[in-house]
Amino acid sequence: MHIRSIKELDLAPGSSVFIRCDFNVPMDEYGNITDDRRIRAALPTIRYCLDNDCKVVLASHLGRPKGFDERYSLRPVAKRLHKLLKQDVVMASDVVGPDAQEKFDRLEPGDVMLLENLRFEPGETADDMEFAKKLAHFGEFYVNDAFGVCHRAHASVHAIATLYDGDHKAAGFLLLKEIKYLYKLLEHPVRPFLAIIGGSKVSSKLGALVNLLPKVDKMIIGGAMAFTFLKALGEEVGKSLVEDELIDDARKIMEEAHARGVKFYLPVDFVVAPELSEDAPVKYVTYQEIPKEWMGLDIGLASTRLFREALNDVQTIIWNGPMGVFEIDKFARGSMKLANYVAESYATKIIGGGDTASLVSKAGVDDEMTFISTGGGASLELLEGKELPGIKVLMVED
Repeated sequence: MHIRSIKELDLAPGSSVFIRCDFNVPMDEYGNITDDRRIRAALPTIRYCLDNDCKVVLASHLGRPKGFDERYSLRPVAKRLHKLLKQDVVMASDVVGPDAQEKFDRLEPGDVMLLENLRFEPGETADDMEFAKKLAHFGEFYVNDAFGVCHRAHASVHAIATLYDGDHKAAGFLLLKEIKYLYKLLEHPVRPFLAIIGGSKVSSKLGALVNLLPKVDKMIIGGAMAFTFLKALGEEVGKSLVEDELIDDARKIMEEAHARGVKFYLPVDFVVAPELSEDAPVKYVTYQEIPKEWMGLDIGLASTRLFREALNDVQTIIWNGPMGVFEIDKFARGSMKLANYVAESYATKIIGGGDTASLVSKAGVDDEMTFISTGGGASLELLEGKELPGIKVLMVED
């Protein structure tokens, strides 16, 4: 079983290609796109179809609207595509309604059309086959280039792909890159292999921790989730975020790491404050000196130096989750320093989407990373060892 590349499809001039993209981009209150990384990431697949003189129909979701909602319209995306592709982009005012149909019928080879937000239709999140059939009408070929939603069994990702045979469905270049770096790298990493896992909750990363432990040589734990591990070691963590119900799981993970010979790193100092606020006073303390009424909100300088030493000899790094509340400048220093240290490494550096992608972008080192995943939730589920519905349905017989 394998997944066909878009290059393996017999795209004849004039063929219609339905491309499921991930244009779920952040916008400000005025509807301006603040980060177009996901749009730019889809361009190679779109341009390949245009180079083959195809009619291109693009589809995506944006946010989580409950039915039609102008705030979640993809019109700003159409404008940005127009600028990036340097050609007109036909914008449909509906998804599978009369306007989309009429505009599709008028498409010429080399034209691009963008459907309205897929989630304006309830059939999308319900994985509805009738809705999928209407979407399939827009493409003789189906291409999935939306890794960020491959963990969802939605109509444009799952049901629609079952309507195409192996000669008419494939993965786009972005999805293939995600599979190459996240699927295959986890199976055959160049060693030593280091995983950096951060974020606020152990519960959201427990599956990834359990799945990664047998595969890695080193593991760094940061972010608020570190406090659950420190409490499992009997340390005082003040008002820091702790998931008491997962203390036993944290202890078992550390015991297994020791049994497997995995070098396991926890922060040794923190930036603490009495509350999560831009105006809060801060202290720099060791992990043994957190005041009872204060909370840890970033790792300290000694921790970043320790983690830098751990990075020295590694050949593969996968990073998912920040080291602190990096959205607030006074709690961003640890994450920023670590981002720069990772960037300086000669290892293969894989960034697991979501907050971590935003972090390395804020640190200005995104160009130094080998690969930045476009899917936060999807990349996390891959790290957990789960099978993603959107990828499984693209598999064809060798």
